Amino acid sequence: MSQKPFVMDARTKAVLVDLDGTMIDTAPDIVEAVSRMLDEFGTAPLPFATVSGFIGKGVPNLVRRSLEAAGLDPQVDAEHALTVFHRHYAQTNGRLGRVFPHVAAGLGELQRRGYRLACVTNKPKALAAPLLLMTGLASYLDVLVAGDSIARMKPDPAPLWHACRLLDVEPENSVLVGDSPVDVTAARAAGLPVFIVSYGYAGPDGSAALGCDGRIDSLAAMPAILASRGARIGRRN
Repeated sequence: MSQKPFVMDARTKAVLVDLDGTMIDTAPDIVEAVSRMLDEFGTAPLPFATVSGFIGKGVPNLVRRSLEAAGLDPQVDAEHALTVFHRHYAQTNGRLGRVFPHVAAGLGELQRRGYRLACVTNKPKALAAPLLLMTGLASYLDVLVAGDSIARMKPDPAPLWHACRLLDVEPENSVLVGDSPVDVTAARAAGLPVFIVSYGYAGPDGSAALGCDGRIDSLAAMPAILASRGARIGRRN
C-alpha cells in the first residue's frame, strides 16, 4: 500500500534555523576557548553564565566583551585576542557541546515534507561548517549563511534575505527558528515569522519575553506548527 504523500502548507516553503543555542549547545566549547584565551593572558576564567551570555552577536563581540568582563580591556589588543581565541576555539569546536534533543528528527521531518532548510548563524563559516559536518546536521541543510558570508550579521535582516535568495524562496514564504533577541530582531526586520526555542541561551524566562510568534520545546514541533498555519490560511481563503 503506497504512503500518502505529504502536502506542504500553502505559505511556508523554507525554514531558516539559528545554530548556537538552537541546534547545538555550543556554549561549553565557546566558554572553554575563552577560558584558554584568558589563561594565556594570565587571567582567571569567567563564570560560565557570563561568557554564555555573550554568545549570539558574533565572535568579535564575544571576545571584546570577555576582555571587558575580565578587566583586560584596553590592556590587551582586541585583534590579537581574537586571533588567540580562534586558535583555541579551533581545538574545542564540537568537542564539548552537543546537538540538542530532537533537532535531527525535526530537520529530517521538515526535509521529508519538502521544506528548504538553511542555517543562518553569526558564527564564522570556518567554525560553523565543520561543526555541522561533525554533528551530521549538514546533511539536512540546503544552505549555510555564516557570520562572514556577507558583510552584515544578525540582527541585521540581510543574512535572512540572503538565505532566502540562495534557497530561491521569498521571505514571506519563510520562517526563522532561533533562541535570542538577535533572532527576533532580525526576523522582524526581514518580515519573517519567528519561533523561539524554550531551551536556548535566553533561558525559559528570557524566551518568554521575546515577543516571538511562538515558543517551541523542540525543533520536532515545527512540522505540525507549519501544517497548522497552512490549514488556518486555507480556511481564511
